[in-house]
Amino acid sequence: MNTIKVLLVEDEAVLASVVKETLDARGFEITIASNGVEGWSAFNNSKPDICLVDVMMPRKDGYSLVEDIRKVDELVPIIFLTAKTQTADVIRGFDVGADDYMKKPFSMEELIARLKSLCRRRLKSYSGQPSPDILSVGSYEFNYLRLELINANKTTMVSQREAELLQMLIANKNNLLDRKTALLKIWGDDSVFNARSMDVYVTRLRKYFNEDPSVQILNVRGYGYKLVDA
Repeated sequence: MNTIKVLLVEDEAVLASVVKETLDARGFEITIASNGVEGWSAFNNSKPDICLVDVMMPRKDGYSLVEDIRKVDELVPIIFLTAKTQTADVIRGFDVGADDYMKKPFSMEELIARLKSLCRRRLKSYSGQPSPDILSVGSYEFNYLRLELINANKTTMVSQREAELLQMLIANKNNLLDRKTALLKIWGDDSVFNARSMDVYVTRLRKYFNEDPSVQILNVRGYGYKLVDA
């Protein structure tokens, strides 16, 4: 994999320094901005492969910055770094276009693993490799590499995490997708925070299938989810 260009937008100078030092040592190319206004300028100048964005920042908060980024780039992976962990905050983060959420304080090893995972997905989508067979779900077609869910000539772009979860649900169509299995495979651990994030993703995926009532994502309480394609 070529050098990964990372944009870190973080107003905590000590944390930004630690992240930069660690990523530099691992071969990443990192640009730092200390607020949302600087972050927007740095995004346009550096054209990063992935963005790490704090939520609470002066001048322009992370939500506003990510909204601006998504207006010009729908695919660049974005991870929020935040101490805000309430469900409403997580939902808002995904609604404005984040692909992932990491709760402060976080493990640098976990951060690096998530960076590499999200970037591999993006590189595959641009590599020129043939796309896998398009998967059918009800009246929808799902292209995993292109992050597209298509129905009646309408194309919905899904986030990378949504695509990973939907792929697992389709692979287990009409059968139970174990909650812990999905969390470990996609997020790397089954913490309460990541479980809450997955619940938000499932809610979003349900909305995408509103046009076809034959497709349902059922919550099997205490066990996981089941995608039903009648």
